[in-house]
Amino acid sequence: MVKNNTSLKFSKGEEEIAGLFWDIGLKKNAARVLVLMIRDVDMTSREIEKICDLRQPEVSIALSDLMKRKWVKDIRQSREGKGRPTMIYHLVKPLNDILDELKAEIVGDYEEKVKEIEKVRELLKNK
Repeated sequence: MVKNNTSLKFSKGEEEIAGLFWDIGLKKNAARVLVLMIRDVDMTSREIEKICDLRQPEVSIALSDLMKRKWVKDIRQSREGKGRPTMIYHLVKPLNDILDELKAEIVGDYEEKVKEIEKVRELLKNK
């Protein structure tokens, strides 16, 4: 849950980092949620909505993307009394590991594109 010392707004630096993650290839909302998760504070989706200035469905999609990558995990927190348990979201992968994964994806994409260019060159040569 958001602690008292956690800002309820994105800093200018966090906005810049989210923009860089978006440029790298993450979806825009997933980039914003990831930057928020880097704060290493467990949060509910409602808290994420408020801080990231996103609607509930946008937060759900972003969290699903991050969970598919196994970067974020949801923890079920039972409520006293009745009602549905609250889901708390937590960053489970170290930031350096996340950055290494992104780098590997980009390098792999780059190498694949270079191979395709060389294949075009060969096909044109054989015409």
